[in-house]
Amino acid sequence: MRLKLLLTTAALLAGPVLAADTDEARMNALVDQAVQRYQLPGIAVGVIEDGKVVRRITRGELAVGEGAEINDDTLFKIASNTKAMTAAVLARLVQAGTLRWDDPVTKYLPQFRMYDPWVTRNMQVRDLLIHNSGLGLGAGDLMLWPEPNRFDRNDIIAGLAHLKPTGSFRADYAYDNLLYVVAGEVAAAAAGKPYSVLVRQEIFQPLGMQRCQVGEWSPAELGNIARPHYRDGNRNIAAAADPARVDDFPSMAAGGIRCSLNDMLRWMQVLLDPTQAPGWLDTTQRRALWTAHMPMPISQRLRDWDNTHFLAYGYGWRLSDMDGQWKVAHTGTLSGMYSSLALLPDARNGVVILINGEAEDARTALMQAMLKRYTAPAASHDVLHYAQRMDQDAAQRRSAGHVRPAMPDRQPVTPSVSGNNTGIWRDAWFGEVQLCPHDGALRFSSIKSPQMSGKVMHSGQRWFVAWDTQGEDAEAWLEFSGDAKHSVMRMRAIDPEIDFSYDYQDLQFQRIGDCP
Repeated sequence: MRLKLLLTTAALLAGPVLAADTDEARMNALVDQAVQRYQLPGIAVGVIEDGKVVRRITRGELAVGEGAEINDDTLFKIASNTKAMTAAVLARLVQAGTLRWDDPVTKYLPQFRMYDPWVTRNMQVRDLLIHNSGLGLGAGDLMLWPEPNRFDRNDIIAGLAHLKPTGSFRADYAYDNLLYVVAGEVAAAAAGKPYSVLVRQEIFQPLGMQRCQVGEWSPAELGNIARPHYRDGNRNIAAAADPARVDDFPSMAAGGIRCSLNDMLRWMQVLLDPTQAPGWLDTTQRRALWTAHMPMPISQRLRDWDNTHFLAYGYGWRLSDMDGQWKVAHTGTLSGMYSSLALLPDARNGVVILINGEAEDARTALMQAMLKRYTAPAASHDVLHYAQRMDQDAAQRRSAGHVRPAMPDRQPVTPSVSGNNTGIWRDAWFGEVQLCPHDGALRFSSIKSPQMSGKVMHSGQRWFVAWDTQGEDAEAWLEFSGDAKHSVMRMRAIDPEIDFSYDYQDLQFQRIGDCP
């Protein structure tokens, strides 16, 4: 009897350990599947269960081939996961009585203008955060991207007045970045401090997020920074290293913060459990962040994968149901770097994924596989299952004609055949571009966005721009209309799967002069 009791006790003690080991092995296996399936240069994954950090998993290098490994303190660009931090800064200011969610934007930024004067007067601080402005998807993003460029925050605020809406104010959801830039400036004006100072003061310092960076900072002094990577066939190519000093660039409040895995886990813990930082954010403001302020359309994928019935945008967060559980999440996308963060608040569980490569499908498949362990464990699948389903979706889009047209006859446009299309052109918000001869060919070059430069080519009778640095998936048709006195140039994306931040459709250039 005594031996049996000892054996039973040992088994009971060993059971949870064995289960933990099995769970750890499964999570490691899922991460490894994502790395191998999508040939990722590097990744950092963190998992929280019942408010406690239970896993930190890192793989790969800061820059491929250079040997420095990613760890828990490596800095990643979190991109649009910045939006939740911008919203939290505003919530802290509301809590302090510095501003109100329903204050008009013009109270703090008198120069603020939208295309419609009525919208200008009625745009409230809360409206800046929930993508209900009536602007089209990604409208004006070419003032933010590609970086670096010469647009500043004043240019962005002034440019909004020239962006024509595609819908009615507060009627429909369309994701935008520019109004988060405005939100950052509202916070700065209300508090009398720059946005970057407010983020450090209201979030990083009180929550102990020690490695996070915002505004101007020194990569050379900080070190351990993941570099973005681009795909070249089967290879990952590291982007150039950061300069010795990173500037406080205009899109900071929309997607400019960098954090480590440890920082993001601390952020998640505080959001899941108020006792982690008593008094930091009261119940009213926590509820405001995670209230469904703007309904969002539910994709067929969400219906099929998660049995989703509800989807909406809060203040910097997407809110939904996943297999009957409440989910609060967001993603972040910058060229060469992807992030994803998801919380299941009722169970105080969460997952964060940081990747320094082109990894849209990778983050989707991995996050899905990780979350299903909590929302539908009996029906959970691995990364390869979701990768296959996305491949099938992509094949269906291609068969339906959603594919970049083949252009085997690409040829440079020479100055001798360019006619009246050469010259200096101007768009009201994007500014001037030149379409001028250079080294025997015609080139497109932007004054305020130097990376938007490239050779003008033709395929058949159609002209397009082959960018020097942006790649074929971002190339754009050039379309001309009008007469010699009133010439108009428009741009259209060639690839139907182009990133929405290349908002060529919002540009309308007028010819204003000859080439210098």
